[in-house]
Amino acid sequence: MTASQSLRNALSQFEIAAERLGLDAGIHKRLVACDRSLIVSVPTMMDDGQLHVFPGYRVQHNLTRGPGKGGIRYAPDVTLDEVRAMASWMTWKCAVVNIPFGGAKGGVICDPKTLSKGELERITRRYTAELLDVIGPQRDVPAPDINTDEQVMAWIMDTYSMHVRHTETAVVTGKPIELGGSRGRLDATGRGCMIVCDEALKKFKMARDRTRVIIQGFGNVGSQAARHLYQEEYRVVGIAEVDGGVYNENGLDIISLMEYRQKNRTIAGFPGGEAADPKELLTRECDILLPAATENQITTHNAAKLKCRILCEGANGPTTFAADEILEQRGIFVIPDILANAGGVTVSYFEWVQDRQGFFWGLREVRDRLDQVMRSSFHDVMSYADEHHVRPRMAAYMLAIERVARAVQMRGIYA
Repeated sequence: MTASQSLRNALSQFEIAAERLGLDAGIHKRLVACDRSLIVSVPTMMDDGQLHVFPGYRVQHNLTRGPGKGGIRYAPDVTLDEVRAMASWMTWKCAVVNIPFGGAKGGVICDPKTLSKGELERITRRYTAELLDVIGPQRDVPAPDINTDEQVMAWIMDTYSMHVRHTETAVVTGKPIELGGSRGRLDATGRGCMIVCDEALKKFKMARDRTRVIIQGFGNVGSQAARHLYQEEYRVVGIAEVDGGVYNENGLDIISLMEYRQKNRTIAGFPGGEAADPKELLTRECDILLPAATENQITTHNAAKLKCRILCEGANGPTTFAADEILEQRGIFVIPDILANAGGVTVSYFEWVQDRQGFFWGLREVRDRLDQVMRSSFHDVMSYADEHHVRPRMAAYMLAIERVARAVQMRGIYA
C-alpha cells in the first residue's frame, strides 16, 4: 500500500465517522484541511566533503485544541502524503485521550543506516533551523518516531534554544532525562498497550495467565509491550520481526529475549523458542495479536486468516481500511491504534507539562497518571460504542472528531 493510499485510508475513516455524526458541512471542511504543510530543503555537508540536499516535511493538521504534537521520522520512503495521514491520526489520538494538543508530524527523506552520527546531527540541526518559525512550546512540539531517538531530540532542543537565546526544554519531548525528559517516557506506548489489554480482558472475563499473546515488531513499542505483558503474567508465545520470528507455546522469557536481542541485534536463533516465519506467526492461534511494527500489516491477504480474539494496534495504522471490514465480520475485537498506542503521546504531554512547570514527577506518579488516562479513555470509547451501536474503532473516531469539532465551534472562525 502506497503512502497516498495510507492518506486515503485516514480520510475514509474520517468520512465514515463524520457521516455518522452528522457533522456540519463547514466543520467537515475545516477538519479535513491541514492547518499547515511545510516542505523544506535540508542542505547538509557530508563526511566526504560533498553537499547533499535532503527533502523534509512538517505537517500541522489541526491546532484548535492546543499546540501540534507528533513525531519526526527519518526514512528513505517518507512522503508528504504519509506525513499528512500521520498528522491527522495524531489529532484524533490526542483528542481520544483528551489531552490539549493538536496533531502534527514530520519527516526527512534519508537512510540513517548509511549516515554517520555527525551527518545525522548536521541533518537534524539544519532541519530544525528550517522549522524555527513553526515549532515551539506553544506552537508545535515534536517527538521521536521511526529512526529518531532522545539524542535527535536533544539536538533539536539545543538548536532551537540557541536561536531563541535561552534553554527551552519544552520544545520537544522524548528527550534525555538530564535535559528535561520525563521518567516513564521510553516505555509509555508499550505500557499503554498493556493497560488497554487489561481492560479488554476484564470486558471478556479473561485471565492474564491464560491469555496467549503474539506481537509483531520488537522495537521500542513491541519490546516494551512484551515486557510489561510478561511481567503482568500474560503468556507471550510469539514475536515476529523482519529478520525472523520466535515461538514458544508455553510462553517466552521476554527479559532473556530482550537481553539476547541487545547482544546479537536480532531475535533469530534465540534458544528459548523455535524459529517461526514472521508472516505465518500473525495467523497462529492466540488470544491477543499486537501488531507493533509499521502501517498496513493486516490486509485483505491475511485478515481472514487471523486466529485471535483481540487485536490491539500498537503501531499506527497497522490495519487497512478493507481489512478492518473483514475483522468486523469475523467478530474480532479491535482496540484501535488511536487509543491503544496513545500512551506515548500521553506521557509526552506529561513531559511538556513538567518542562513548563520546571517541576518533575517520580516514575510512580507518571505511571499512575498514565494508567488513569488510558483506563478512563478505554471506557469512554466503549461507552460511546455502546451508546451509538458502533464498533470501537468507529467510536474512537467519532468521540475524537466530536471533541475537536466542538472546540472549533466554540472558538468560531476569525475573519
